[in-house]
Amino acid sequence: MARTKAPDHESQREQILDVAADAFARASYPSTSMSELAAACGTSKARLYHYYASKDAILFDLLERYTKRLMLIVTEVEALGQRRGLSERDTFHELIRAFLDEYETSQTRHIALLNDVKFLNDEQREIVLNRQRDVVAAFARQLTRAFPDRVAKHNQTALTMMLFGMINWTFTWLKPGGRMRYRDFANEVIAVLEHGLAAPLPEGIEAAIPAPATPEKS
Repeated sequence: MARTKAPDHESQREQILDVAADAFARASYPSTSMSELAAACGTSKARLYHYYASKDAILFDLLERYTKRLMLIVTEVEALGQRRGLSERDTFHELIRAFLDEYETSQTRHIALLNDVKFLNDEQREIVLNRQRDVVAAFARQLTRAFPDRVAKHNQTALTMMLFGMINWTFTWLKPGGRMRYRDFANEVIAVLEHGLAAPLPEGIEAAIPAPATPEKS
């Protein structure tokens, strides 16, 4: 008879993934052992194996769940745009904001996605890569719908990857709680797409970095 899973089994797995993502981002996937992960989780190695058969299984579950989450965000934003009757342009703006909102709280998972896919086996790697391709394709479609006079077949890939180049490496410099908020940066990205750098930010959107305070006179 199969062993029944504890009611908190799923929440325990999520906690393990949180710890693993932090460890992989800090010390790299190859350098992190199951013993170290168990210690970081405050449990025994044997108990960790109760949830995951191997470190490889942890990595795959981490990346599979994260890429599923990214695709879900695309679906949620598309549904939001339909419910609110948003234009294609405004829906695309919401997609950018939604992804950067996610990146703000998923930095270590995003690092794993960028750095550690190569450590998966062939079958697992293809699953994760295909979902990444689906995310890119969804952005390309939305970008084309938002800017039909600017984006066409010959430049769709280049412009889509240019956009990902703007947002995908924020974990290297944009820190939560720092001078610039993730939502501020999302508005900067949108402003660049809409107007380029030559034009000021649109009315109603605050500048992401405030002007330095004027020194008080003595």
